[in-house]
This record gives sequence, C-alpha cells and structure tokens, in this order.
Amino acid sequence: MIEEKRIFLTGAAGFIGFHAIQAFHKRGDRVIGYDNFNGYYDPALKEARVQELKKIGIEVIRGDLCDQEKLDSEMTEFGTTHVVHLAAQPGVRSSLENPQACVKSNEEGFVNVIESCRKLNAKLIYASSSSVYGLNKKVPFSEEDRTDQPASLYGATKKSNEVTAHSYSHVYGMHVTGLRFFTVYGPWGRPDMAYYLFTKAIMNGDPIKVFNHGKMKRDFTYIDDVVDGIVAAVDLGAECEIFNLGNHKSIELGTFIETIENTLGKKAEKKMLPMQLGDVVETYADIEHSRAELGFEPKVSIEEGIQKFIDWYKSYYK
Repeated sequence: MIEEKRIFLTGAAGFIGFHAIQAFHKRGDRVIGYDNFNGYYDPALKEARVQELKKIGIEVIRGDLCDQEKLDSEMTEFGTTHVVHLAAQPGVRSSLENPQACVKSNEEGFVNVIESCRKLNAKLIYASSSSVYGLNKKVPFSEEDRTDQPASLYGATKKSNEVTAHSYSHVYGMHVTGLRFFTVYGPWGRPDMAYYLFTKAIMNGDPIKVFNHGKMKRDFTYIDDVVDGIVAAVDLGAECEIFNLGNHKSIELGTFIETIENTLGKKAEKKMLPMQLGDVVETYADIEHSRAELGFEPKVSIEEGIQKFIDWYKSYYK
C-alpha cells in the first residue's frame, strides 16, 4: 500500500516554496503551506504568489517558525507525514547587516521545525545551500568536500542546520534530507537576486552593479529542475542524506549578463565594483550523488531559463 503523503511546506509564499508546493499538489499529494510573510523583500510579491496558490485550492497558514506552539498545533492538526522546510532568512548580504534575524530564523526556526517533526515522527526534507562550501577551492563542489569554512554567517547557519539534522537522525532515528541549492532562478523569483536586479535595471535604462569586475562564476539552476530534485528527495525519504541540486555548469557573470541583454535586446550600462563582503568567486555543483540517488537531471539551459523569467517579468510588471 502506497503511503499517503501529507506535506507541510514552510516558506510557501517564497520563491522556491511557491513552485514546490504546486508540484506536490499537482501530483495529488495533500499539501499545506506555512509562511510569516516577512518584509525582507516586497511582501506584495509573496501575497501575489499566495493568490495564485489559492486559485488552485492550496492553503497557506500565516505563522512564524519561532512560534513552537503554533507549529506543533498546525502540523498535528494537518496530520503531517513529511515536512519540506524551505523557509529561511535568505541572503549573504542580509546576514551581515542583520545577523540576529538570520540566526533567529535559520537556527532557532530550524530547531523548532525539527522538534515538531520529531514529535510527529515526520520525515524532514530541508533547504541547505551552496553557501556551506564557503572558501572551498576545489571545483566542482562535492557533498564529500569540507564545509567548515563558511564565507558568510548565512552559510554558517545552513551548515548548522545540516549538523543539527545529523544529530537528530543519530539520536532519534529521524529521516532527514538536506538539499544544497545552487543559485536558483526563474519566474516569480526573488527581487534581491542578481538576475532580477539586472533585468529591472536594463529595462529601466539604469546601470547594473557588476561585482569583482565580473570575474565571478555561478552554477545557475532553473526553478523547475530544483523542484524535480525536491520532489525526488521526498519520495526517497532517506535516513540521513545531503544532496547538491545544481545545474552542473559554472557560468561566468559576463556571459550571464550577455544572455539577459540578448533576451531583452538591450545593452547594460555596467558599473564595475570590487568583490562584496561574504561573497565567493565560484560555485559549481558536482551532481553525481544526486543523479545516482534521486535521478536528478537538470534540463533547462540558461538561455531557455532566462527567456522564461523575462517573459514572466514583463507580464507581471505589465
């Protein structure tokens, strides 16, 4: 008999959560969302995402991860079997400017979520980040590599989640899976991300900020590919695992900007700047482990992904 999945998804009003909860709903899983709608970026975009979810019958509860009582109560009432924990205080820069908010959401919030899972014997699939690789020089980044040299507090909080999950798995026999996301982009994305800022600036004729004089590389991963990985991780229900979810291609920032320019048919005015605090020069995912265990295979090219994002952007902002 196939187990009915009742998936409690945190961060449902966020970019990745919004897409993931729809994928579970579409294939017939019972889902419910949880989000605190914080003001890190314009909450109007979060509200718009939730309106889209409402149209297809997905409920999103307003609640904070730091409210243990509410978390326990909502998860129990829903009969949760799986938690997909995507809520967090994102952003390397934000973690430097407001460290307390980052730690409260990403560490205290995480412990509350895993405690609720423990009480209900629910499986936990949670968002980690390529930021855990920090100052690692070896590329591509493999799950076996050192992750004890984070370049930012944000990366440190994500590493903290991984070791906390490992300890809960060891002590209580809980099923926990961490997913290290690599620069996820696409429609309904986060307005603080480079591709979003570049698109907005180029369309408005404003200059774009190019850090480290463009000598950066990122493993840009399209949202649909990441969602496939999340769904596969839920189905696998591993005892204690970590997976990279990246595109397995490291693209130079200059090439990335060129792709946006070509898609918009407009050149960017570039303002060259030094490296930002907490940033790293390159991210690049080794996905062999994810291929083997999750059947993970990214399908969307950067050209196709940027086209889809810009089509959405033009339609959303009229």
